Amino acid sequence: MTTIAKTSTNKERTNTEDYLSIFLQDIPLMDVRAPVEFSKGSFPAATNEPILDDRQRELIGTCYKREGPDAAVELGLQLATEDVRAQRLDSWQSFVKEHPEGYLFCFRGGQRSHITQQWLKESGYPYPLIKGGYKALRRFLIDELERSIEEIPFIILSGKTGTGKTYLIQQLPYSIDLEGLANHRGSSFGRRYGGQPSQIDFENRLSIALLKHRHKHPGMPLLLEDESKLIGRCSLPQEMRDKMQQSPLILLEETMEERVKIGLKEYVTDNLAEFIAAYGEQQGFEQFSEGLSGSLYRIRRRLGGERYQQLTDILEKAIQQHKTDGVIEGYSPLISDLLSNYYDPMYDYQLEQKEGEIIFRGDRKKIQESYSTLLCK
Repeated sequence: MTTIAKTSTNKERTNTEDYLSIFLQDIPLMDVRAPVEFSKGSFPAATNEPILDDRQRELIGTCYKREGPDAAVELGLQLATEDVRAQRLDSWQSFVKEHPEGYLFCFRGGQRSHITQQWLKESGYPYPLIKGGYKALRRFLIDELERSIEEIPFIILSGKTGTGKTYLIQQLPYSIDLEGLANHRGSSFGRRYGGQPSQIDFENRLSIALLKHRHKHPGMPLLLEDESKLIGRCSLPQEMRDKMQQSPLILLEETMEERVKIGLKEYVTDNLAEFIAAYGEQQGFEQFSEGLSGSLYRIRRRLGGERYQQLTDILEKAIQQHKTDGVIEGYSPLISDLLSNYYDPMYDYQLEQKEGEIIFRGDRKKIQESYSTLLCK
């Protein structure tokens, strides 16, 4: 039997399994799974409005294993006291009013989503659900990710660290910012405020981004920044990484002076601004400086003890000058040294391993001027 939901315009809305439209249109989703489930992975347009908290879910799960589904349902009803039910309904109704075009879901589209739907309907807020729930949505995105990787032609924007590849990617059409999806700048100093998504969340974001490109621009090549398999702790699918290795290359080339300038903006100015916005000026600066020190510490073995200590001294002086006088130029020698002696040798080696043809090389302006022609090659 089909459950009917109505928006404020009285347009009837049924439960859906049109997963493609859900993701192409960024339809708001109400995820009624427990917070622990949501934290392991959900979808960009999903908001967690759980029917059970983590403890209730654990109790009901134990009851289900020991006494069966009927006993588990009965326990669930017992735990849903009048206060708990009123609390849940208040949150759900707020979501429904704010997102009348949305849907709700639980793990498999079973008990939790149907109970949520029933309570909402009884309170005068009928709302449709996703058939198959999270499991079906996730399966859809996994399958579509494989299909997108196979079908979409890639062009890879490569270039040494500090050339501003991410900035250029963000300015060019028919591109996806992989580092943005991973919330990480990709290098050893790439930590950003807010941390990284879970691996499942990253894969879901990636699949949706590729899906949108494939449907909005069929046959059009997609520009991706050259990345290693890991962006921070988020891992690219091996099939995608293999295809990127074989795809045509555009090389972004900038002078060392320009690269240091970009490094100052990206890793100092922009990075600090994110932490200050989140924590306030004093704590934000502390988080920012601890992040830089921690990043340098993590590569100490590759640097060697003596060189690590030399760079640490430069960093500590730069941080102190920055804090005291607001001057950021003290970081420049550190950035220049790391680019020349740490990152560039790695880049040169990795470039030699590429199987794809270099189809263009130049600075930011030259690439922007030639980009439309390169897409048609």
